[in-house]
Amino acid sequence: MIQQSRVIILVKASPQPSKTHSETVCCAGLEENGTWKRLFPIRFRMLDGDKAFKRWNIIKFNYGLPTHDRRTESCRVYEDSIKVEGQVKKTLEKSELVARALVESEQQAISRKQSLALIRPSDVEFSWERLSKAELVEDKRKFAKQAAQLPLLETEIAAYQPCPFRFKMKYRDGDGPHTKTCADWETSATFVNLRQKRGMEERAVLQHLQKTYCEDYTKTGLVLAIGNMQKRPQTWQLLGIFPVRGTTQSDLFVA
Repeated sequence: MIQQSRVIILVKASPQPSKTHSETVCCAGLEENGTWKRLFPIRFRMLDGDKAFKRWNIIKFNYGLPTHDRRTESCRVYEDSIKVEGQVKKTLEKSELVARALVESEQQAISRKQSLALIRPSDVEFSWERLSKAELVEDKRKFAKQAAQLPLLETEIAAYQPCPFRFKMKYRDGDGPHTKTCADWETSATFVNLRQKRGMEERAVLQHLQKTYCEDYTKTGLVLAIGNMQKRPQTWQLLGIFPVRGTTQSDLFVA
C-alpha cells in the first residue's frame, strides 16, 4: 500500500555503494509531530535538480513498507514522488522541531525502540585519521565500479570521490561517553569543498571543522543525529551534526 509523508530533512549521510540500488544516501527527517522517517533508497546524486533536497527542507514523498528493513521509521521511497515544498528558516521553528525528538541518551532511544534519535551532547571532541592508501584506493574503486555499471537509461554521474579522512566525534550523553565515526555527508563535503575549491591547506580545513563543531556549534546549541544499522542494530552511528538553539514554542509547516 502506498502511503505519503511530509518531513523536514535533518540527516543526509555520506554516499555508499549499493549492490541493489547503485550509489545511495541514507536520509531521514521529522514529521510535524516529531515522528522520524528514514528515506531509502535515495540515489541522491541522480535526483533531478528540483528534487535535490537539503537539511531543513520540507519535502513530501510517497512510500511503501520496506521488504527487509524492520525498523519502524524506515520507508521505501518512490523517488519520482519527491517534492520540495519549502524550507524551515526561523530559529524558533528549528528549536521547537528538535525539542519534539530530543532524547537524553542513546540508551533512552533504545528503550523506546527507536532507531533514530537527536541528542544534545556535552564534552565534545572532534578528531580525524587519514585513510591508508589501500583504503582510499578501495573506496575509489567501489564508487568507480558503481558509476560504470549504471543501467543505460539511467543518468550518467561521475564516480563519487571519497574524503581522504575518517572523522570521529567523542562526546557524553545522559548515560556516559561515546566515540563514533562521523557519517554526516556535510562534514566530508565541507572538507572537499574547502580543500579543492577554495584551496585551503589541509591542516587549516581540519582545524576549521574542529572549531566549528567544538566551539561555534557548541556555543549555539549542538545537536547530534544518531541512528542504528539495519544489519547490526546494536551499532549506532553519528549521522548528522548541526547547531540549534534552545526551545520556544512555535508552529511548524506554516506557509
